[in-house]
Amino acid sequence: MAFTLTVLGTASPHPQPGHPCSGYLLRGGGAEVWVDAGPGSFAELQRHTDPARLSAIWISHLHADHSADLLSAVYGLAYGGLTPPAPIPVHAPGDCAQRLAGFFGRPDAGFLSGILDFRTLYEGHTARYGDLLLTSRAVVHDVEAYGLRAECEGRVLAYSGDSGPCAALGRLAADADLFLCEADIDAHREGEQVHLTPEDAGHTARAAAASRLLVTHVGPTLTRESATKRAAAAFGGRTTTAREGETATV
Repeated sequence: MAFTLTVLGTASPHPQPGHPCSGYLLRGGGAEVWVDAGPGSFAELQRHTDPARLSAIWISHLHADHSADLLSAVYGLAYGGLTPPAPIPVHAPGDCAQRLAGFFGRPDAGFLSGILDFRTLYEGHTARYGDLLLTSRAVVHDVEAYGLRAECEGRVLAYSGDSGPCAALGRLAADADLFLCEADIDAHREGEQVHLTPEDAGHTARAAAASRLLVTHVGPTLTRESATKRAAAAFGGRTTTAREGETATV
């Protein structure tokens, strides 16, 4: 199996027709991992794989545009005939299970133990599925948030999640073959460093010596085309736009 990234959704901060929020399917080394579960991404996931076959789910942070479709997954896996043969590991910030339980009015997420196995993310957390190694890196946001570094057979994918400019992001993307990076905002507000501009994405990719930059999570004050053009000018290397349904080889 080639090491690939399939784009399920990129919208910020809410889904639009044909344009789900953040979600990606990472495949390589015999593993399939759903990365971020933004609204609409669970339906798109089913275009590309059977959710019951997932090796793991990885959630960068608990903002709804990156995590809310875990609820859809629960309904599909528990009640919709998509039951997995064993509980699917969910790597996410610590409050994830409790938030899902709260939707059902339950005191804890024990009732989901037959379908999901929650594992708390922290700086430097690692998990291996087949020949695919996942490593989390804490990044700067307005909630607990993690970037992802995924390695398979000598190839590296880095994913920013949601992040403001920070040194951790450069270390995350160092020498990556593919850097999947948000470019959510047109400019920084005074005192706020919770998202990246297209120039931030490009400069980070350049400083990290990434081979390719894939621009994603473009917010409503930008177009995907303009954000990609600006990021490319700052990067000076191969830069493309993340679009739903497209698959990139790492």
